[in-house]
Amino acid sequence: MSPLLQTFANGSALGYRSVSAAAAGDFESIATVSVGSGGAANVEFTSIPSTYTHLQVRAIAKAAATANDAAYDLRLSFNGNTTGADYNEHYLFGNGSSVGAGVNTNNRIIGTSMGSGNANMFAVNLYDILDYANTNKYKTVRTLCGWDANGSGQVTFMSQVWMKTDAITSIKVDFNTGPSFAQYSHFALYGIRT
Repeated sequence: MSPLLQTFANGSALGYRSVSAAAAGDFESIATVSVGSGGAANVEFTSIPSTYTHLQVRAIAKAAATANDAAYDLRLSFNGNTTGADYNEHYLFGNGSSVGAGVNTNNRIIGTSMGSGNANMFAVNLYDILDYANTNKYKTVRTLCGWDANGSGQVTFMSQVWMKTDAITSIKVDFNTGPSFAQYSHFALYGIRT
């Protein structure tokens, strides 16, 4: 037997061990939501434990609208707070031919969903929710999102502040205007261990 094959065959005897308990910085799955055939007006994660440093939401989203819009804006709300004045956002975007930047005050827009006019195409959103359980500071969200429609598309980097010091115990994702989520839209919540 060659030394390499022997190493794998006798791994435990040579110091290999099974995967240990989660370490600081590890991602741990908390919950997932897959939208069924009936669609969903929103997706919500509730009873979020306070035992992590940060949270991350990973989403692929498509609108169940009948219009042919390329994309729709998504919104986040925390702990049932839908008051626009409690949220502010900055953004940078590029679409291959132009770039832009700006700020939206008094609204919860952060993220995007592919429109129904682009068959079988979904937008991707990655939300990092920092220090979500810290009751001494406002909450910050950073988001990378984008969509591609075979010849058009956009990538956007966003940041949002929720001007409350409450620990985040629930997160809701919905549309700024218009449709519900289409079947196969998928959302996953992760906690980052301390």
